[in-house]
Amino acid sequence: MATADLPAVIAAFGHLLHQAGVPVTPERSARFTRAVLLADPATVKELSALGKATLLSHHDQEEVFDRVFGQVFRGLVDFAEFRGDSAPPTPVSTLPKDDAPKSDSSREGEGEGSPTGSEGLPGEGEAQPEDDEPSLLAAVSSEERLGAKNFAECTDDELALLQALVSQLPLLPPMRRARRQRRHAAGDRLDVRATLRASHKTSGDPVRRVHKRATQRARRVVLIADVSGSMEPYARVYLHLMRGAVQALGSEAFVFATRLTRLTRVLHHTNPDVAYRRAAAAAPDWSGGTRIGNALKAFIDEHGRRGIARGSVVVIVSDGWELGDPELVGRMMEQLSRLAFHIIWVNPRKAAAGYKPLVGGMAAALPHVDTFVSGHSLRALEDVLTAIRDAAVVGRRVHRVRPLPVAADVEPEAAPPASPTPGVDRFPTGRLVSGAVNGS
Repeated sequence: MATADLPAVIAAFGHLLHQAGVPVTPERSARFTRAVLLADPATVKELSALGKATLLSHHDQEEVFDRVFGQVFRGLVDFAEFRGDSAPPTPVSTLPKDDAPKSDSSREGEGEGSPTGSEGLPGEGEAQPEDDEPSLLAAVSSEERLGAKNFAECTDDELALLQALVSQLPLLPPMRRARRQRRHAAGDRLDVRATLRASHKTSGDPVRRVHKRATQRARRVVLIADVSGSMEPYARVYLHLMRGAVQALGSEAFVFATRLTRLTRVLHHTNPDVAYRRAAAAAPDWSGGTRIGNALKAFIDEHGRRGIARGSVVVIVSDGWELGDPELVGRMMEQLSRLAFHIIWVNPRKAAAGYKPLVGGMAAALPHVDTFVSGHSLRALEDVLTAIRDAAVVGRRVHRVRPLPVAADVEPEAAPPASPTPGVDRFPTGRLVSGAVNGS
């Protein structure tokens, strides 16, 4: 770590904590940097204490902090380099690596000068070759690579790691204004009844005025995922997201291939393995054909009109390939747009260079979509969560996208590359849409 820059290291560490679910801000990272420079920590334990004091806001975040801290700072930090000391410091204790058991002498080797106390560190007074110098982010390099890697290109081991990463993503529901109002000192309306009751203590003179303001409630989120053969690699990841939304937000979860299946109760199970096994058993058409129009019609007739879709934020995950009539998709999406408050369509094929939504189902549905994102990778999945959270702020788009020519016989697009095409476009009313939408 001889050439490491302290602000850059702490900024990268704060970014990893933020990705893991800890709300670390640049201001907190700067505070952590100043604390390290002022306190001159001599051990990794002291550095961890400084990090918890400056970066965390709740004790529940300590477990995530310890896990990320252990992955990043594996006893590889030489604080003498940051302080400018000429002599190396006394060998310090290190965090355990890969859950390997440590002897008591190795954990208490600080200040004893024993070889076990500095095991795994560069030799004292010996410069480490630049090519062999470990990086602070080497332990989490695999997670960093997975951030931009397409789900369809991930191995089974990487998909298992993605399951843990997806479970750490922050799920925030869109909010709406509730009908009820509550008393509040900074309220903008006068609570006449409460003010008159309080005036009884002052001979009818309303000396103390009571105010109230409107409250907010979480808007319902409905997730509908395509689990057909073309969407199978992405469906495995989005099933983890759907379970997290059901558990945290009370969302409704549906999957479809040739027919619609409701998985809300199944995904409520506390054991994830049992929940996923029951979900696969509940959807016998998993990895089958795609009938988007029939699935949307079943959702609207059996669930949407009965209240689930009314005023909700509906998230549809599909590549838009339709075996049936694309016109049915257009009609059902038009009906759904009248029921739902906001419609988000997630199409992993959108990240491909030169993508154009020309396939029958996608071209028919796009005019009724409020937000169109790719969601093909872990970073793109964060855009999906941001779109869900900001749906209440963005609202509905009045001017729909001009429909593109429907081409049911177009060949499937190639799988999107690992790095999506950069760029952010907006619809006429300011709707945020990742990537470019031809014909908008």
